[in-house]
Amino acid sequence: MDCHMMVAQPEKWVDDIADAGGAMYCFHLEATDNPIALIDKIHKRSMKAGVAISPDTPSTAITDEVANAADMLLVMTVYPGRGGQKFLDRCVPKVAELRARFPEKDIEVDGGVGPKTIGACADAGSNVIVAGTAIFGAENPSQVIQDLKVAVNTAQAKLST
Repeated sequence: MDCHMMVAQPEKWVDDIADAGGAMYCFHLEATDNPIALIDKIHKRSMKAGVAISPDTPSTAITDEVANAADMLLVMTVYPGRGGQKFLDRCVPKVAELRARFPEKDIEVDGGVGPKTIGACADAGSNVIVAGTAIFGAENPSQVIQDLKVAVNTAQAKLST
């Protein structure tokens, strides 16, 4: 279970999420003053740690130290808080920049991702996708999931050559 914690003081929720069976605890970089200590706390509870950045936060805010300690990096392509928002194209270069800096790291995108936007995300280097409205609002959710998987796998194959 990947838990994306869009909360203030994310360190307060680590134990509750671990106790509930969380496998990944993803917090927003903007919500903590000490991301390394939070990543350590998450790891001590046997969870993977993800670090998210909001649309207005530059990818350079994720330092090498933070990225190397984290298990996954998440670029929000909408403003955190509610589903169904329009995909923000201006966030895609952050994915490419993070992929160039951290070629072995899982890089996730979340927000407005669907059949029309998956190509840009995958081609930029995202290998983990969150697609809520695109799947749950589709007439054929299974087909949408399959199309998203194909786009990511095709882009990953190109990037690895």
